[in-house]
Formats: sequence, C-alpha cells, structure tokens
Amino acid sequence: MIDLYYWTTPNGHKITIFLEEVGLEYTIIPVNIGAGDQFKPEFLNISPNNRIPAIIDHEPADRGVPISVFESGAILLYLAEKTGKLIPQDLRNRTQVLEWLFWQMAGLGPMAGQNHHFSAYAPEKIEYAINRYVNETGRLYAVLNKQLADREFVAGDYSIADIAAYPWIVPYERQSQNLEDFPHVKRWFEAIKARPATIRAYEKAEALKTQALDPDKSRDLLFNQSAKTIRP
Repeated sequence: MIDLYYWTTPNGHKITIFLEEVGLEYTIIPVNIGAGDQFKPEFLNISPNNRIPAIIDHEPADRGVPISVFESGAILLYLAEKTGKLIPQDLRNRTQVLEWLFWQMAGLGPMAGQNHHFSAYAPEKIEYAINRYVNETGRLYAVLNKQLADREFVAGDYSIADIAAYPWIVPYERQSQNLEDFPHVKRWFEAIKARPATIRAYEKAEALKTQALDPDKSRDLLFNQSAKTIRP
C-alpha cells in the first residue's frame, strides 16, 4: 500500500499517472497547498522540502519499516524499481530513460514553473522575465520535439520519462506555446492524454479540486499518516 501525499499540480499528476498505469494500490492524502498544508510540521517529517508529492511505502522491498520518499523524480524512479514497470532493465535503454527523467526535473519543470509564475502570478509584470521563461520553455519544447521525431515515446517505449514530462505540457497555452509548432510533441501529447490511466488520474484530480476539504480532517490525515514513518 502506498500513501500518496498529493495536490493537483503537474508534479502531483506524475505520481497518480504512474500508479494508475501499474495498478499499484494507493491512498491519496490531500495536501492543500492553497491552504498551506505543505508547511505543517507533520508533513515536514515526510517531505523535508515542504513540497508535494511525497509517498510512504508500507511494503518496501526490504520488508522493513515503512519508507518515505519525496521529490517527484525520485518517487517515479523508486516506484518503477519497486514494480519493475515503466523502466527498462537493460543498461542502454535504462540510461536513456534516466537522462530524460532528469532533463524534465532540471529543465522543463523548473523553466515552465518560472514561466507560470512570471506570466500569471507575479504581482509585477516584468517583461524581461516573462520573455526569458517563455522563450526557454519554447526551446525545451523544441528539444522534446526533435527527440520525438523518430520514436513513439521519449525513450522508445512508454516510461517514467514520458510520465514526468507530460503534465508539464498540459498547460501549454498558459506557457504561451502552440503545439502546432511542435507536431511530434502534439502527436505524443494526444497519445498520452488518451491513455486510460491518464484519464483516471486527471479525473481524480478534478474530483479532489471540487471537494470542500475540511481543514481539520486534512490535518488529522497528515498527522495520522506521518506518525507511522520516522525519517532518518
């Protein structure tokens, strides 16, 4: 059983997509970042960076006490290794998947995130910052487009590399990008969007967003779950 500490962000979607793909049993523990749940001390025991997502695996491979994992890339890699799914076992293909997983973590995610911030959330509209991150996001789309020109998915077969990147392409319009400019990305995007696991993951996100989350209930969930794990 996996406890998933989650909110409806691109990084959160990565983990629900993976879990839905592999059919691993999991429970969503909502961490309402709009209400500041991520800063509660109970959550800090699980995620030292006060960011979602994070997980607790109650049945780790070493059969020891439950283990917590934070950072979406580390969680994807952990779960892929746990299940033996969505990551190649041979050296060369595995290395390629890891390259593109880290490309997303170091490039696409942070740059698109800054794009969102300066374009939509910054109290002052700074033209230089907006242009910088819109342009860099476009450059990264072009990198992905080139990679997808001769293959169905980012590293050949569908993998955690695709799952990591897809949720950051979903808000492409908000990032001032046009998928018509990146035809290989568009084809890849539509294929992942249509996967049953992706559909289920985003349906769960919509259901969570429409719930009137009780703050006291949320706090109790965080406390009761995090108390089970002691981070070294």
